[in-house]
Amino acid sequence: MSQSLANIVVHLVFSTKDRQRLLRDEERSQLHAYITGVLRNHDSPLIEINSVRDHVHVLFAQSKNYAPAKIVEDVKTSSSGWIKDQHPCYSEFAWQTGYGEFSVSPTHVLAVREYIRGQAEHHKQEDFQTEYRRFCEKNGKPVDERYVWD
Repeated sequence: MSQSLANIVVHLVFSTKDRQRLLRDEERSQLHAYITGVLRNHDSPLIEINSVRDHVHVLFAQSKNYAPAKIVEDVKTSSSGWIKDQHPCYSEFAWQTGYGEFSVSPTHVLAVREYIRGQAEHHKQEDFQTEYRRFCEKNGKPVDERYVWD
């Protein structure tokens, strides 16, 4: 077969360093647009993005031409640099070292989109750490508490 095809949908989740509640509403839409551009530069179109004060959820179609870790590294590194230029309150900004990247079945994309859209409401009842533990457990990747929270 001469044509190479891929349909890899990814739900990416990462937090601010030490889960500091730094992400302000004032920069939220620009941050989302910036991350969208980084994904576009990696041939990985955005499906949905949302964030709250301490973390980001990104649903995208991952390119077959880039390694997953490279895409995530570029999203986090470049968006961290960008946000530091937005306001003095971000001068020490950093994302956590790790991240969660979970595959999404095409039949579940709509449900994950809705989940991501409802982050503000969802986090009135559940903090990021509880949410992340649940994601990892659901995806068969138990959290090692010694290493996951930085």
